[in-house]
Amino acid sequence: MGKFDELQKAVFEGNVEKVKIIAESLLATSEDPLSIINDGLIAGMNIVGTKFKEGEMFVPEVMMSASAMNAGVDVVRPAVKGEDIKSAGVIVIGTVKGDLHDIGKNLVCMILRSAGFEVIDLGVDISPEQFIDAINKYNPKIVGMSALLTTTMPAMKETIDTITEKGLRERVKVIIGGAPVSREFAEEIGADGYGDDAIAARDLCIKLAQ
Repeated sequence: MGKFDELQKAVFEGNVEKVKIIAESLLATSEDPLSIINDGLIAGMNIVGTKFKEGEMFVPEVMMSASAMNAGVDVVRPAVKGEDIKSAGVIVIGTVKGDLHDIGKNLVCMILRSAGFEVIDLGVDISPEQFIDAINKYNPKIVGMSALLTTTMPAMKETIDTITEKGLRERVKVIIGGAPVSREFAEEIGADGYGDDAIAARDLCIKLAQ
């Protein structure tokens, strides 16, 4: 058994307390904090991602695993030297105007953070103007929009059009997601991509951020 197997397993099981205890004990043995994060916590989350893709795990379980992983990262982060943690980039994400659904968005935020992105979660019912303000304030590489209702999908196009009108479209990649959204719809409204689940969104962001 590898020294991080137990930690990976605790992340997989979504056991927050166990993850914290194991992470603390690894730190106490002078284990490299970045190795604990990468080879233990994130590696455990990657197993979850694979199982989710294969239909062997479902959203509530994935959210529990992501919470456990984030709890572990919180334990280890203070031991990591600032310059060692390289952010993969800033992502601004929000559920579009008129839509109050956030379970999918919250899961995407957790998964993106596990991939090393700095995620600014704007929340729900976010107007095009609020997205514009966030782009100006945080200078993200990527803007993510979520919608669960077919009636709020036009708000995605409206937001992209507003970003273009303000002359900011060249600065950011725009991705969309949510149950009623499709790859075709993404192309139609001029988005840079679409993720049909949280893991697909993560993979897409890694590709777009390069």
